[in-house]
Amino acid sequence: MRAIQIDEFGGPDKLLEKDIPIPTPEENEVVVKLEYSGINYMDVYMRNGSYAKSHTYQTPLPMTVGMEGAGTIHALGKNIEGFKLGERVAYCLSRGSYAEYAAVPTWRLVKIPETVHSNDAAALMLQGLTAHYLTNSAYALKNHDSCLIHAGAGGVGQLAIQLAKLKGATVITTVGSEEKAEIAKKLGADHTILYRELDFQKEVMRITENQGVNVVFDSVGKDTIDRSIQCLQKRGLCVMFGASSGQVAGIAPLALAEAGSIYFTRPHLADYIPNSEVINQRMSEIFSLISNGKLRVSIHDVYPLSEIQKVHELLESRATLGKFLLKVA
Repeated sequence: MRAIQIDEFGGPDKLLEKDIPIPTPEENEVVVKLEYSGINYMDVYMRNGSYAKSHTYQTPLPMTVGMEGAGTIHALGKNIEGFKLGERVAYCLSRGSYAEYAAVPTWRLVKIPETVHSNDAAALMLQGLTAHYLTNSAYALKNHDSCLIHAGAGGVGQLAIQLAKLKGATVITTVGSEEKAEIAKKLGADHTILYRELDFQKEVMRITENQGVNVVFDSVGKDTIDRSIQCLQKRGLCVMFGASSGQVAGIAPLALAEAGSIYFTRPHLADYIPNSEVINQRMSEIFSLISNGKLRVSIHDVYPLSEIQKVHELLESRATLGKFLLKVA
C-alpha cells in the first residue's frame, strides 16, 4: 500500500511516499481502508520532533504519519465485538492515517451516522473532539461567560466559536485577515481582532471594559501566551492547546499571580478521550449538531497523498481557512 512516512525529524521535505505492507490487525484491532485522512498541526509536531520525548504521543522512527481518518472496516482482528466488515468508521489519535490502510484499536473507533459524510467525519474527529473538550471540559462555558479564541478561522477555531456560542458565551477571536474575520463573524463571533494590525491584549481589555475574559483558548503559543495571560479576569483560565508559532519555553509562576491569580493548563486531547465511552459520548453530540445543522465543518481543501509536503507547508504558513484532508481512496 501507499503510505507517507518519515525516517528522521525535520521539515515537510522529510515526508516521503513509500510502498509498505498492508497492516495485519492484532487482537482488539481492525484494519480500516481509509477514504480520507485528516491533517492536523499535531502531525507537524510529530514530523518536526516536537513530540520526540512525549510519552503520550510517541514518535518511533521510521513512522507513518497521520492521527485521524475515516473509511470502512477492511479486516477484523481477534475478539472484535460490535463492528463488522464494510462498516463506515472514523477515529483519531491512532498513528498511521497517511496511508491507504491503517490498523486501529477498536476502542478508538466511532461509527459514522448515515447523515454524516465520510469527509466531514474525518474532518471532525480530532479537531471536533478538541473543540468539544475545550469548551465543555477544560473550561465548561456557560451563558454570559466570555472567551478569547485565537486563530478563529482555523479548523479548531471555527468549531470552538460555534460551540461557545451554543453555550451562550461572548466570543472574541483573533484572525489574520479581513477574509478570516468574515468567516469568524458568520460563525457567530461577537468580536474579531486583526492581530497583525492591532494589539489583541489592548483590544480585549477595551471590549471587556478592562474586566478581561473568563478563559483564553490559545493554539498559537510563543507569540501570544504572555499577552493571553494578561487578557484574563482575576482567577481566569488560560488553556494553551497548541503552539503554531513555536513552543513556549516556560511561564514564571509569579507571572500567573501578578496577572490576577490566574490558572494555566497545557492539555493533551488524549487525556480528555481516555476510553470508548467518552469518545462516543463526545462524538455523538458533535454528529448530532452536524446532522441538525447547528454545527458547520469547513473543509479548506482536499489533496492526494502525493501532495502532502505542499499541504504541510500551507498548514505551517497559517494560510488555512478550515480543515485540510487527504483523499486516500
